[in-house]
Amino acid sequence: MLFKIQKINNLSSRGLDRFPTATYDLSTDTTSPDAIMLRSQKLHDMQFDDNLKAIGRAGAGVNNIPVDRLTDLGVPVFNAPGANANAVKELVIASLFMAERNLHKAVAYTNSLTSDGETLDKEVEDGKKRFVGRELPGRTLGVIGLGAIGVQVANTAAALGMKVIGFDPAITVTAAWQLSSSIEKANSVDDVLSRSEFITFHVPLIDATRHMINPQRLHSMQDGTVVLNFARAGVVDDDAILAGLESGKIKTYVCDFPTRDNIAHENIITLPHLGASTAEAEENCAIMVADQLREFLEHGNIKNAVNFPTVELSRKSEFRLALIHRNVPDMVGQISHQLGVSSINICHMINESHNDVACTLIDTEVGVPDETLEAIRGIDGLLKARLI
Repeated sequence: MLFKIQKINNLSSRGLDRFPTATYDLSTDTTSPDAIMLRSQKLHDMQFDDNLKAIGRAGAGVNNIPVDRLTDLGVPVFNAPGANANAVKELVIASLFMAERNLHKAVAYTNSLTSDGETLDKEVEDGKKRFVGRELPGRTLGVIGLGAIGVQVANTAAALGMKVIGFDPAITVTAAWQLSSSIEKANSVDDVLSRSEFITFHVPLIDATRHMINPQRLHSMQDGTVVLNFARAGVVDDDAILAGLESGKIKTYVCDFPTRDNIAHENIITLPHLGASTAEAEENCAIMVADQLREFLEHGNIKNAVNFPTVELSRKSEFRLALIHRNVPDMVGQISHQLGVSSINICHMINESHNDVACTLIDTEVGVPDETLEAIRGIDGLLKARLI
């Protein structure tokens, strides 16, 4: 079988090379693709036909993808959590140094000098006095969000001698194992804000994380706090940041999301969305997503889908039925009944659910005929059914 992949944006060739040319056709203008692989292109206005089986985002955030609509169509949306973690971590740590050693202002000052000789030497020495900074060891960093990026930031900051406080009510077992034992657990966002000299956010933008710094929370923060945002623009309220800078609650704000209001502010450092902009991160993201798309298309297995459960079933037969359906009672029973009507024996199966959807993989002793497949597709609540 030849799978058609529509590639959007500039994707790493190392990721695209993971698709064997004998079984995959990659194109930017594919009609009726089996899967779409992209980076930042907005898909909210795109129409999807029934042949679409999966979407792979070569990055962590999926704000550019209509996830709910695709869920209703039975299409998993894969992302690459952790693939860009080191790149973002390095930028966060660099920003700590940049903010505390006044590097951006010092560079701008030096670049403005036009004199030479002794006059230049004097201006350099005068400038040095203007940009005295602070060292990081012993200072407290609050990390809100302890996923792949947050854990690396916390551990690196601790290795630099900082005291680190972390908060994440949904921390995974894997992340907890990776977290340094020196990281102190906070009880809430407000707990972190009240005890930290530096605050960094590493959370997705959802309703619960929108405007985590707002006018009300400014009051609980220490005076002179340094705030870093390399998560999403809406995680903090820009008006609250500006108010905090004016009142002295915030000393410096470093973010990856420039706006007209924050670009020119003398105590705001803005970067052009550089968080994952390294060759290594782009390669890692593309490789991870390509492998996940292949595993799903060729075997029905699901890993790192933001809208579907994790599903993995080793092959016990050359005949596999991959089903995506509503998570409702008796769905598996109805599917099994249709197989039984056709005298098809199940030799291996798994069913996993996530919120309102579920995935069932069934290995059968013989191939499933078309009429049985159509009968299964006719079950109320069945979203996708295909033979692999």
